[in-house]
Amino acid sequence: MTEALSPKDAARLVAALRKHDELSHQRVEGGGLSPEMAMLRAWQAQRLARTYADFLADPRYEPACRFFLDDIYAPKDFSQRNADILRVHEFMSRFIPARALRTLTKAIELNNLTEELDAKLLDALLNQAGVTDSISEEQYAEAYRLCDNYDDRVKQIEMIVEIGRDLEKLVRHRVIGWMLRAARGPAHRAGWHELQDFLEHGYASFRHMGKADKFLNAIHDREMTILDNIYQGKSHPFEWE
Repeated sequence: MTEALSPKDAARLVAALRKHDELSHQRVEGGGLSPEMAMLRAWQAQRLARTYADFLADPRYEPACRFFLDDIYAPKDFSQRNADILRVHEFMSRFIPARALRTLTKAIELNNLTEELDAKLLDALLNQAGVTDSISEEQYAEAYRLCDNYDDRVKQIEMIVEIGRDLEKLVRHRVIGWMLRAARGPAHRAGWHELQDFLEHGYASFRHMGKADKFLNAIHDREMTILDNIYQGKSHPFEWE
């Protein structure tokens, strides 16, 4: 994948970014996360922090864990960044090969799937599982089962791991780091700071981690165990050992 992205491609992209009229930034007007969605995502982030406490405690893996917790699953409104990703994806396709955009394309697909799954889960929590101002493990598991979308949840887990493996390969290529550094100034001046910071955090955390097999295998195995525990109706579904 990354072999298709040459220094020349990266240079053309950065040169285009420096022309503000090539990619004018568009602000997204939104009201932020609803209190209910913020509650759900805070619960999920706290659950993930417990599930991966061993990786959070390891200096090698802690930045990658923080990237997932703070930049992907945090109870924040990512509307602006997500809109920017779509716009940048369209723009980048004019300058670099399609294969080099594959990871970003997958990230967009994963984001869309996650948004859809969270919306359905929140609806089940509020309207069927009796959630008001807090979520219990029992209510969360019940709502998961009520959604009845096991295959979509498996797909979500597999996509997370697949994107992680792509990122592991991407960060080995110096041209990616050079491109991010060169784009920082133009991106911030043009208003793309949320997206730029997100990409830099992801790159730095995976670069720091190095080989990601242990981390990504743990994500797959633990999340699949928890998913199966929930659908099997186990009394402590979030215990993965």
